[in-house]
Amino acid sequence: MNLNSVILMRQEIFLLAILLLLIVGEIFIPNHKKRSMVHLALLLFGIHTMVGFFAIEEASLFGGMFRTNPLIHLFKNVLNVGVFILLLQSADWIQEKLVKDNKGTEFFMLMFSSLLGMYFMISAGDFLMFFIGLELSTLPVAALVAWETSKRISSEAGVKFILSAGLASGVSLFGISLLYATTGSIYFDDIIGLVASNNLTILASILFFSGLAFKISLVPFHFWTADVYEGAPISIASYLSVISKGSAVFILMILMFTVLKPLLHIWEHIIYGIAVATMFIGNLFAIRQHNMKRFLAFSSIAQAGFILLGLITGTQLGTATVVYFVLVYIFSNLAAFGVVQAISLETGKEKRDDYNGLYRTNPNLSLIMMLALFSLAGIPPVAGFFGKFFLFTAAASKGYYFLVFLSVVNVTISLYYYLLIVRAMFIRKSNHPIPFFKSKIYMRLGLIATVLGILALGLYSPLYDYIFDISIIFNK
Repeated sequence: MNLNSVILMRQEIFLLAILLLLIVGEIFIPNHKKRSMVHLALLLFGIHTMVGFFAIEEASLFGGMFRTNPLIHLFKNVLNVGVFILLLQSADWIQEKLVKDNKGTEFFMLMFSSLLGMYFMISAGDFLMFFIGLELSTLPVAALVAWETSKRISSEAGVKFILSAGLASGVSLFGISLLYATTGSIYFDDIIGLVASNNLTILASILFFSGLAFKISLVPFHFWTADVYEGAPISIASYLSVISKGSAVFILMILMFTVLKPLLHIWEHIIYGIAVATMFIGNLFAIRQHNMKRFLAFSSIAQAGFILLGLITGTQLGTATVVYFVLVYIFSNLAAFGVVQAISLETGKEKRDDYNGLYRTNPNLSLIMMLALFSLAGIPPVAGFFGKFFLFTAAASKGYYFLVFLSVVNVTISLYYYLLIVRAMFIRKSNHPIPFFKSKIYMRLGLIATVLGILALGLYSPLYDYIFDISIIFNK
């Protein structure tokens, strides 16, 4: 490995260096100063996030197993921003709950290991690197889901997640093996010219898609989502909802728009049906939820259905809209999860009815939650409106007018249940409302970052033009 390789892999190498530094810190920092590990991890990852914004050229390493270009680099930066905000929101919980049990460093190590796997998965140039990254990104999360070992529901969530993830990985690997059988190669560039519309290739593509559909929580691969979100710590539910889902969307888009693009006429019908089912099931089940984590779980399922509107097009416009929507979704969902986490950490309350009268005692949190829900619902002028509008535009540009109509119907349904939370906070009264409290500095910084992201992406966003320009890479 030469200096050029180090520069091209700087995100992966820097994150690995952070992991090693945290291990050294865990060994040498005395127990009574372990709270400083949280500050150290945030500082190092903040530097890592900023370094990631330096431009990178298009290149490949290790015989084509690892590749990078400006769009892939942007994918990693989007994930970095999301993880950094999530860590800011989780810092108080880590200091108060995990450091006391001597588990703080392990939390960072598992999360960063999972993120490192996502890097390799997104930069994969063949299916071997892809599968290694997929497993590295999944296995640490299983431990994080079952982190609160004293709670039975957390252990149950961990078991459900690892069994479901194992099944999904097996199905995906079987699809990869069938694709290798039909093409004789595992390298993406080689497969592009060898893919043919025969039954075995179509079966391989469906099986491979099924494995990634699990990570994105697409119907009918969504059954694990609500139970795992409810049992996992809120930070991990948030991580699964935005970071894990975002990375899976990125790699699925890469493969659909390049390796499997010759099968576009086949899988567009499959995605059409899954998109409709995912939007309706996610939205209709969200109405029935009273636990906020389960509520946001089904909301995230519905949002995944909207993402498919961009994936179904296979065009440069579709690529740009998917990336932009995922970025908007990260800010919006992290804002909602951040408010839920702040309230849960202070009061332990996670039910929808607990939010009755919240505006009277905690107006700032209520306004942040309202802004996040309006963005998720797609109400102008916040960022979520433009994210959905661009997705609708991409689908309509390929003639999917009825799909766009069904999506608008689902936007209306989602607006109803998002307004249930707004009504609880601003209109309904409670004899025992959540008392006023002031979050600590890291949580406030995390929430402020999400608000700025939602407003900036909605009111002024040259970023979309930049994304559109570099999206040509996958649509040459």
